[in-house]
Amino acid sequence: MSIAAPFLVLLILGGLAAYHRMRLAPWVAVSAGGLVLCWLFGASHAATMVAAVLLAIVAIPLLVPAIRLPFVTTPLFGMYRKVLPPLSETERVALEAGTVGWEGELFGGKPDWNVLFAQPRPTLREDEQAFLDGPVEELCSMVNDWEITHVHADLQPELWDYIKRNKFFGMIVPKEYGGLGFTALGNHKVIEKLASISSVVSSTVGVPNSLGPAELLMHYGTTEQKDYYLPRLADGREVPCFGLTGPWAGSDATSIPDFGIVTMGDWNGARVVGVRLTFDKRYITLAPVATLIGLAFRMYDPDHILGDKEDIGITLGLLPRDTAGVEIGRRAMPLNSPFQNGPVRGKDVFIPLSQLIGGEAFAGKGWQMLVECLSIGRSITLPSTASGGSRIAARVTGAYARIRKQFGLSVGRFEGVEEALARIGGNAYTITALAEASAAAVARGELPAVPSTISKYHCTEMGREVIKDAMDIHGGKGIILGPKNYLGRAWQASPIGITVEGANIMTRSLMIFGQGAILCHPWVLKEMKAANNTDASQGLREFDSALFGHIGFAISNAVRSLWFGITGASFGAAPGDEYTKRYFRKLNRYSAVLALMADTSMLLLGGKLKFKESLSGRLGDVLSQLYIASAMLKRYQDQGSPAADRPLLAWAFHNAMHKLELSLSAALRNFPVRPVSWLLWALVFPLGRRAEAPSDRLSHKVASILMAPGEARDRIGRGAFLTPGENHPAGRIDSYLPAVVAAEPVERKFQKALKGHEGRAHDFASQLDLAVANGWITADERRQLEQLREMTIDTISVDDFEADELRSSGYAAVVAAQATRAAA
Repeated sequence: MSIAAPFLVLLILGGLAAYHRMRLAPWVAVSAGGLVLCWLFGASHAATMVAAVLLAIVAIPLLVPAIRLPFVTTPLFGMYRKVLPPLSETERVALEAGTVGWEGELFGGKPDWNVLFAQPRPTLREDEQAFLDGPVEELCSMVNDWEITHVHADLQPELWDYIKRNKFFGMIVPKEYGGLGFTALGNHKVIEKLASISSVVSSTVGVPNSLGPAELLMHYGTTEQKDYYLPRLADGREVPCFGLTGPWAGSDATSIPDFGIVTMGDWNGARVVGVRLTFDKRYITLAPVATLIGLAFRMYDPDHILGDKEDIGITLGLLPRDTAGVEIGRRAMPLNSPFQNGPVRGKDVFIPLSQLIGGEAFAGKGWQMLVECLSIGRSITLPSTASGGSRIAARVTGAYARIRKQFGLSVGRFEGVEEALARIGGNAYTITALAEASAAAVARGELPAVPSTISKYHCTEMGREVIKDAMDIHGGKGIILGPKNYLGRAWQASPIGITVEGANIMTRSLMIFGQGAILCHPWVLKEMKAANNTDASQGLREFDSALFGHIGFAISNAVRSLWFGITGASFGAAPGDEYTKRYFRKLNRYSAVLALMADTSMLLLGGKLKFKESLSGRLGDVLSQLYIASAMLKRYQDQGSPAADRPLLAWAFHNAMHKLELSLSAALRNFPVRPVSWLLWALVFPLGRRAEAPSDRLSHKVASILMAPGEARDRIGRGAFLTPGENHPAGRIDSYLPAVVAAEPVERKFQKALKGHEGRAHDFASQLDLAVANGWITADERRQLEQLREMTIDTISVDDFEADELRSSGYAAVVAAQATRAAA
């Protein structure tokens, strides 16, 4: 034992130093001290000397710059520059456009939770809350989604007028330009509430407050452009759209074929320098009604009117609708969610340089402008829409499952339905936390490139799961369309959010980890910048610092992953109370694992990693679930750690960890370098996978929350439009729940007495007469049961129509016109 002792001391102290991320010099000092103690307390002197020599062989070359730089760093620097994949200009801009927030801590392997908790609690301003309680509530009460989606295929004129008059299109426009000047959080809450009543209304309001002329002008517009256009956009005199997506390049702005040639032309009676545009865009929301078109195109200057550069690059312009040559195509029909959408085309359309967003100074900078603003827009509109939809679905489905009975029992009491209810509740809890977290990041002034993709992808995917489960529970109530149906259109619209603003397959496979691996990593971007530094001497010193920081970082993550895996993350410092501390420890574990996996993947695959989309997607899932779980825990703390919410938090957290381990397992089992995958598995899962999906017992608790009045249920629905009304059947059904619960004991007493009576009373009224006559129930209880019957009928009833009522005259006219064209 005395022979092995010095080596065990080196191993243990090295492991402790790596776990705590100790720098090299202190680690060497501590290790040397340990060897001295071995010498003094009876360990083999020969073994101690050998251990000391090994320590010196490692430490001296690394601690002495005169040795390290020429003999270690310089050769590695040369090798790195040779294998480093070239960074294109578009990739460079994308990496430099965003900011790094909490996701950087998660990618660092040892998150500092104080950074998360230091973020202020998301709070609305007084004017934002007043707008929600006033104009937003009023607009929601005006909405008849059946008329919008089936009768008019558009918002009614009074809705358009109300939206413009109350500056819904100008929520993000600063007050000095006549807008509302809302924060991103205020914007989020408005879209969330509107989405709970109509996805058509929420998208109509959301798009002008997302990526488009207003946001781009606010960030990059000239003084003249801001002074003229922003007031008009704020009050609805101008309705904006933005043309990015085209038939040949989708939303890939770097490959768009739309082009503009710098030339001379006529504008408002004057001969000026401008751009002659040819473009073909499709899927452009609000295009059919837009008066101002934002456009992305590639700008060329073949005659060198502006300078020596011919290919100026991606540029953004503003086109008034009445500009000569602009063609607004016919409307598209997005899955019975008829928000205004259609193509925009143009050939030889001339605009002056003053119509470029930002003027001539921003010609060629459109890609950077788009990347910066896309991260903001992607953080708000679609996550908020999913959040509003999940809130109303959780509330009304819980009420429906309590009211609707089969075999004398509320359908929500059946275990199969409980499973679906639990998924709805848990996913709604997750979506709302994630959507609020991404909006809060923007409100703090961040440009959350990576969190925005996480939020967009996972909110829309989970939103689709919520509406699927809600449809399953409602059964026929959900599939029969009509004024009483509040789910069918949401079900039809669910793929829209998954498709737009970057299709989810691309978002998951390329963007989340693809950007995060470089942007969020504490060392990789520094190494890349050092390798590209034109000053070779300075680049070498920068690389030296980053490289050995990276090596220590990698060793630390390997040690932390193994330790957490062996102990099940049951030990170690962690924030939170006694209930949540275990959750934070799990996140500490998987943060280290993510960092280890990312480093290994980048080291072994290099530039090929960007083509390993399945691996990238799975590692992106790991980062996503870490971020999502953090958002849930932060929201739980911000709300005062309510005990009533614990089943929701527990279900959502265990579900996230289960998904995370499945993705990790798939990544390891399919890792291209098999011996490395075996080693990684031993570090990551030394005792095997342990995370389990939420239990049936936990699912029962979550389902019970949705089916009974209570503070946790109230918080799930907070922010949705729940006011009962003739045009809002979901609000009516939700409002019935307290009365239904109160009537259930009377109903059970009535049914029990009726079952034991030998007399016959077949209809409900006769049964009530019999019950009152025999003293089974009182007159007041009779009225309570009659009210229960009325509420139940309203809850379960569906619509029916005469055949002629279902024939849309507008659709018939379209069919006739198409037939005429085909015949011609």
